Amino acid sequence: MEIEYNGHSCFTIKTSLGTIVTDPFGEEIPYPVRELRADIVTVSHEHFDHNAVSRVKGSPYVIKTVGEHKHNGILIRGFQAFHDKNKGSQRGQTVIFIIGAENLKVCHLGDLGELLDESQIKMLGDIDILLIPVGGFFTIEPEEAKILAEKIKPRIVIPMHYKTDYIKDWNIKPVEEFLRGISFPVKRINSSKVTINEEDKPLSTEVYLLKI
Repeated sequence: MEIEYNGHSCFTIKTSLGTIVTDPFGEEIPYPVRELRADIVTVSHEHFDHNAVSRVKGSPYVIKTVGEHKHNGILIRGFQAFHDKNKGSQRGQTVIFIIGAENLKVCHLGDLGELLDESQIKMLGDIDILLIPVGGFFTIEPEEAKILAEKIKPRIVIPMHYKTDYIKDWNIKPVEEFLRGISFPVKRINSSKVTINEEDKPLSTEVYLLKI
């Protein structure tokens, strides 16, 4: 499985069964423009920086809802969560997606705005790769993201949705605030892409920081 970070909450996940793009953002978000092509697109919520499905080529199958979805042998499950700490009254709902392929489970937390409770974490099950928002304000704060990652205990944590040079004026925090004092080893990958296989995933949790 190859995971490429396109910036914000958008990833391209290539598997032997097909390609998934998560939360494609619109042209208003000033990240470098990459061609996005996929068999499946997941959209965690209907905000402009997460739902630009028209950018993705290939006539993809679009998943926006909770429940179990299967396409081309790829199993994707969606779970409801909230975009804020007030049960969605401020920013609405978001969908957590778990993508299963090549004997790996990838969990994309969307714009999660509150910590998950123990029953929600149990419902997610064992996660191999956790794609987690860490910038705060619109999502959980960096310290909350650390707590949640420690509770979920995936093999790999990949941060997303944080301030970068491309979005300097956004009211979110840089990834270093999440990394500072974290209990897991941090691997700074000098690429936007990383290949992860079932047989060589780490034995205990590590953070992979992908370059945009």
